[in-house]
Amino acid sequence: MDIEFQSLFQVRLANYDDIPAIMSITREGFVKYQQMTGVKHLAALEESYNDVKKDIDTKVVLIALSDGEPVGSVRIEIFPDKTAYLSRFAVKVTSQNNGIGKSIMNLADRIMMKKGVTQISLHTDSKATPLIRFYYGRGFYIDSTDKSRGYTRALLVKEYAKKDC
Repeated sequence: MDIEFQSLFQVRLANYDDIPAIMSITREGFVKYQQMTGVKHLAALEESYNDVKKDIDTKVVLIALSDGEPVGSVRIEIFPDKTAYLSRFAVKVTSQNNGIGKSIMNLADRIMMKKGVTQISLHTDSKATPLIRFYYGRGFYIDSTDKSRGYTRALLVKEYAKKDC
């Protein structure tokens, strides 16, 4: 018997209709992050509808869908110096480890390169091994660490090759 399996992933720019799903995905992802790391205070768990709306207006906000259901999101702020900062990256627990995070990051990379971004950075707990491995697999490296928030936060950086003009 020949069985064909096809998963229908879609990653696209988010719009206002996606805000409730983005809030739900972010909450679920950061509750898991909190449990994994023991970090007590996370701003991601306190944001409002208007916070997400403002991010859609001012940042690159991507949402991932699997068979039409929202399963992941990320937000990226691009600065005038052509650097960017990635935040609020989350994939629903039931959808992890099946390529959705990689799909989100692949589109984020393509958008950053198209916009001429030279490097993107993010923070995560340096002891969150699965996250560190994921980011290393996407081309990030640990640039520095600090303990300003009561735990060892790693600043991860990914550099984009400059196109020859």
